[in-house]
Amino acid sequence: MILLKLIFAHLLGDFILQPDAWVVAKEQKKWRAWQLYAHVGIHFALICLFVGQADFIMWAVLLTLLHFTTDILKLYFQKPTSKRAWFFADQIIHLSAIVLIWAWSQSVSLNVFSIFGNQNFLLLITCLYALTQPVSVLIRIIISKWTPDTGSNNTDSLVSAGNFIGILERLFVFAFVIAGKWEAIGFLLAAKSIFRFGDLKEAKDRKLTEYVLIGTLLSFGIALLMGILFNFLQPMSL
Repeated sequence: MILLKLIFAHLLGDFILQPDAWVVAKEQKKWRAWQLYAHVGIHFALICLFVGQADFIMWAVLLTLLHFTTDILKLYFQKPTSKRAWFFADQIIHLSAIVLIWAWSQSVSLNVFSIFGNQNFLLLITCLYALTQPVSVLIRIIISKWTPDTGSNNTDSLVSAGNFIGILERLFVFAFVIAGKWEAIGFLLAAKSIFRFGDLKEAKDRKLTEYVLIGTLLSFGIALLMGILFNFLQPMSL
């Protein structure tokens, strides 16, 4: 329960109770911005309020100092071109600190090696990773000989959008298979077909339509097979 309270306090303090004007002020003035100290103070107050235990004050101070240090490092090292990467890194560090402080304060043993030693966990991680870039490369190689010429001046699509869409759809299909929600896969396929139909109809290019159809079926098929394979291998001792 304490862990959930700490996470909720973090989400509330970092997103709801931190105006955009404060973020801009911190980026401009860095350690001289009073908004930085107000932001950290709010985090400390939320932790104390939600946990509500006098003996947790020391841990609240430690967690607040770690939050302050992480924010300072982010402010000084992030560049305009790396803001997105630093946002995710910042949140990962904050959440990791919360889990570690909680485990330390409650004397909870976090045996990372035992987690990665679990064969079902390793199987899951392997399948998830395989469905990302490795399968994208495999599909690209398979259908490369059919790649239609859409013109070098086509700028109507986001950079690498197709690759990310394919990865997301495979992860969704895999999750639906291992959860036994087969009807959701049909809904996902229908939704993608509806969104792509307008583009393909407007393009009036049969080769492009066939190319997209082959890629989609390959993507869904591989994800289905991976999900079935995971369900088959999970109970086994590998």
